[in-house]
Amino acid sequence: QVQLVESGGGLVQAGGSLRLSCTASGRLFSTYHMGWFRRAPGKEREFVAAISHSGGATHYHDSVKGRFAISRANAYNTVYLHMNSLKPEDSAVYYCAAGSSTVAITTTQGYIYWGQGTQVTVSS
Repeated sequence: QVQLVESGGGLVQAGGSLRLSCTASGRLFSTYHMGWFRRAPGKEREFVAAISHSGGATHYHDSVKGRFAISRANAYNTVYLHMNSLKPEDSAVYYCAAGSSTVAITTTQGYIYWGQGTQVTVSS
């Protein structure tokens, strides 16, 4: 069992930056690939970014490429999402997720553990 706790959300003006963190319990963190997803009001949960268990491979949704960066620190059981040049359309609840299968790493089916989410609001 893995428990994930997100932090770092908040209110920021358009063009600003935030760094989300997700800390996992347990000793198998380095064996999981990690992902960030988001859900805006009235919309389905969508993929944002993912990183392989070693950190050697990353994936991004087209809408965040060049603005967001995912990274991880296995020694601290933590994955980060660095968000720059934020836009109002980035406003959503952001969720951290962990999975052990590399199939469907960019979809919710690739993940088995989920955090409770952290709110990000970008004002125009």
